[in-house]
Amino acid sequence: MTDLPGIVITGASGRMGQMLIQTVTASDKARLVGVVERPGHDWIGQDVGRAMGGAELGVTVTDDPLAAFARAQAVIDFTAPSATLEFAALAAQARAVHVIGTTGMTDDEIAALEPASRHAVIVRAGNMSLGVNLLTQLTKRVAAALDDDFDIEVVEAHHNQKVDAPSGTALMLGEAAAEGRGVVLSDVADRGRDGITGARKRGDIGFTAIRGGDVVGEHDVIFAAAGERIVLRHLATDRAIFARGALKAALWGQGKAPGQYDMIDVLGL
Repeated sequence: MTDLPGIVITGASGRMGQMLIQTVTASDKARLVGVVERPGHDWIGQDVGRAMGGAELGVTVTDDPLAAFARAQAVIDFTAPSATLEFAALAAQARAVHVIGTTGMTDDEIAALEPASRHAVIVRAGNMSLGVNLLTQLTKRVAAALDDDFDIEVVEAHHNQKVDAPSGTALMLGEAAAEGRGVVLSDVADRGRDGITGARKRGDIGFTAIRGGDVVGEHDVIFAAAGERIVLRHLATDRAIFARGALKAALWGQGKAPGQYDMIDVLGL
């Protein structure tokens, strides 16, 4: 049992944090060795199982990530950009695989991961599910096959507590479409329409974000031309798909050379 890779979960009290804890503890391929929360959180010092309202798991919630990471072979991190950058440096110091599911990171923040990736494996993805990563590959291929007569729109829907928009997955799909067309997404992205906007600019990739209820995640990539539309869709109904993908990434990263990877690498796509 003790030779299984030890996993630390950050942001333990969040909905993804709790799902990750449940996924790791239920796995026969890894063991939970630490959980981290921000200083001052009510869970600090408690057994995480009890804090989640269940049986004790023998792991105490801490606000000291370095001490937790030192015991781990991997860190799974679905938090916030500023916290993720801090965790990246500490995970690299511990030579632990750092799986990043954090969304809303800017280009500068993503670039700031580079120093850590020289010393440890970083697996970062806007979405950890198999289906979404297949959708990404399909989006790239369809975009490459169609010209600018087809307008591209990415429509995403999430629960009403999501704090960033467009979602990391929507941006990942937009990047795939841009790559398929041989353009840079930042040059063609249309991320906000309100009022008299004028006609749609040819070649733009548009984004629409819907927020409501408890929607786990829905993504459509629409290719629309005169007289026809192609719609690629992924619907997530259970947050566990992201947790399972993140654990798969943490296990895949064991023994890999330091560097930055994504779920396309993990899944061999």
